[in-house]
Amino acid sequence: MSYDVKQLRAQVPALVEGMAHFDGPGGTQIPEPVAAAMADALRSAVSNRGRGNAAERRADDLVTGARSAMADLLGADPRGIVFGRSMTQITFDIARTLAQDWGPGDEVVVTRLDHDADVRPWVIHATRAGATVRWAEFDPATGELTPDDVLRHVGPRTRIVAMTGASNFIGTRPDLPAIARGVHDAGALFYVDGVHLTAHAPIDVAAIGADFYACSPYKFLGPHLGVLASSPAQLDKLTPDKLLPATDAVPERFELGTLPYELLAGVTAAVDLLAGLDSTATDRRTRIVESMTAVEAHEDSLHARMRSGLEQLPGIRLYSNARHRTPTETFTFEGIDSADITEHLAARGVNAPSGNFYALECSRWLGLGDEGGVRVGLAPYSDESDIDRLLEGLREATAR
Repeated sequence: MSYDVKQLRAQVPALVEGMAHFDGPGGTQIPEPVAAAMADALRSAVSNRGRGNAAERRADDLVTGARSAMADLLGADPRGIVFGRSMTQITFDIARTLAQDWGPGDEVVVTRLDHDADVRPWVIHATRAGATVRWAEFDPATGELTPDDVLRHVGPRTRIVAMTGASNFIGTRPDLPAIARGVHDAGALFYVDGVHLTAHAPIDVAAIGADFYACSPYKFLGPHLGVLASSPAQLDKLTPDKLLPATDAVPERFELGTLPYELLAGVTAAVDLLAGLDSTATDRRTRIVESMTAVEAHEDSLHARMRSGLEQLPGIRLYSNARHRTPTETFTFEGIDSADITEHLAARGVNAPSGNFYALECSRWLGLGDEGGVRVGLAPYSDESDIDRLLEGLREATAR
């Protein structure tokens, strides 16, 4: 096989509206097989999970099927896959649970590169516990966050290091395995926000070295919910808040209330679709790795074309300069409000939003304050015509 972006685009009904979507970092458009799987689940009889009747079995199969799919996507153990309303909610839950054992003298490390969902939960609960928050800072000129930038803050009292696998604002991809080794040498835990990274590269949680890896399927062609991958042994050490009658089993004891079966059906369908983009291997994990490798190559090629075009625009300032990053660019134009750029592009059928995108610390560290800039990101369905429309729209916007 070879990567066929036209075939994928034909499966995404929203693209019929004619927009060129550069808003993938905020959420991708849904392919028809994913929507159909969710609709089928909603139209079918489901009940509380069990094996006693067809409705119970269907609900149970939807849950276990989604755990298996996410485990294959992330190279994880399905017994350690936790579902929640969002990555933000899951991270708050894990931070609250871990903080039960924190106190004065303990330390938590967060970074200026991260989305606030992997900052504020740790800051809030560390502060409540009397622990110290240490900030790892990236180079604003290059966008690089090196292992030394992080590990210089790690010591014998560090309880957890929380950081992104890829910045949703400027795309920077830190060296996670190197950081994980240093974190574990200090006896601390490593929590990785994989929301932006998972959409653009093959993931192996064990190779990364993450004790916890969180992501959001709606960033990679799926529905809106959050996923946490950890080892069953690690989860078994934690005692989250839960209802008294709720099971103590892992991973279910981390999932509050009845799971959204229709969304889990969509998760499985999204993973299956990704697995079939550029592979004919027999097992799904291999198909996913091969297909996501192809997605990465496709997006990198388009990214080079986009970056080259952006660099030629007068008055532009580009903030995404790390050597290893996702196909994500954030920029401003001298003398032009970023919101005006977004509005101009939208009127020409190009979705390229502006703001800080909840990467508040990152935006401030770059000198962009709370306003941020224009962000453009690629998705598996992006093509060359999208790039051309973006660049033409920006040339028009900056020529006024």
